[in-house]
Amino acid sequence: MKILPLTYLGSTEWWAALLSGDAVIDIGENYVKQTCRNRAEILTADGVMVLTVNVVKGGAMRKRPVAAMQIDYSKRWQHQHWNAIRSAYKSSPYFDYLSHHFEHLYTQEVRSLREWNFLLIDAVCKALKTTPQYTISEHYITATPADTDLRSYPFLRKADTPLYPTPTYYHVFPEAAESGFEPRLSILDLLFCEGPTETLAYLRSMSE
Repeated sequence: MKILPLTYLGSTEWWAALLSGDAVIDIGENYVKQTCRNRAEILTADGVMVLTVNVVKGGAMRKRPVAAMQIDYSKRWQHQHWNAIRSAYKSSPYFDYLSHHFEHLYTQEVRSLREWNFLLIDAVCKALKTTPQYTISEHYITATPADTDLRSYPFLRKADTPLYPTPTYYHVFPEAAESGFEPRLSILDLLFCEGPTETLAYLRSMSE
């Protein structure tokens, strides 16, 4: 069994792990700040941009389960995120075709980080026209030697050792990427640039 953290617009590696089957998303684990649980990375004309969902601070955040985290709307982060996504991908081959799956979500005030991230997972699945088989754990999972525990893997570009191979694909702004290609970005980058069919094929090939 693969134990995954809940993520915001998960990276290609996270989605490859989810789609490979036998996966469980642990929302009973303690929230870890500045991680994929509320961060995503996209490629813009100025380079990689980190999108961060603002969460309600205070209290013992490190001892608060992901399922209990609330979103802070005191700043217009949703407006900023969607503007950044649209600016980065409006000229991509599939943005006009797929953006409707996501745009309306950025006008909703969803209080729970858990609900917000699952709404986006569902949106990605609808865009891909796929239904991955996974389970959700409300309680912290104690991993066994037979499990692959990926909760401490960053699922961001800063990972020292890639979880899966990441072949190159088309970028809107290759000149903004290191060496012309930036691996392990949010699934949106691959989806808007390559489309649903190629995205599914790419993700499945990563974990083979």
